[in-house]
Amino acid sequence: MPITVIYRLIDRLSELTGRMLAWLSLLMMLMLCLVVVLRYGFGIGLIGLQEGVTYLHASIFMLGAAYTLKQDGHVRVDILYRNFSPRAKAWVNSLGGIIFLLPLCCYIFFISWDFVVQSWQIGEVSTEPGGIPAVFLLKTLIPLMAINLGLQALAEILRSALILMETADD
Repeated sequence: MPITVIYRLIDRLSELTGRMLAWLSLLMMLMLCLVVVLRYGFGIGLIGLQEGVTYLHASIFMLGAAYTLKQDGHVRVDILYRNFSPRAKAWVNSLGGIIFLLPLCCYIFFISWDFVVQSWQIGEVSTEPGGIPAVFLLKTLIPLMAINLGLQALAEILRSALILMETADD
């Protein structure tokens, strides 16, 4: 399978995830407004709704990391990077992905695995009365984030490798 096919498939997955998360952002905002109106307008507090906002926020943040990387929206010291040539940027991106990002994703995945498995085994639920009875789903976002971000890191490394191979031929 050619390199371009692999990184384009991963990019599509990140794009699809990013679009779904954009809609979840809207839903989260509406739910948060509802929480505020109910609490301060009517004196009604709904723990499940409040936790729902937390779950959506966690989903957007954790699953949106790969989309942010794809859009080149992650934090970087741009003072130097913005003046680099495309080849130098490709070196920075590929080495950064290989040396830092992929190992970090693997570490997060493996360190969180037992934590998430244990949560699933006990069917962990909210400690709050009326809370969401699915804390295990929330915790599952941790290894999912590591997988999504790792895949997008791989796509960025492959894209950079193509740039380096093309410029090497010049």
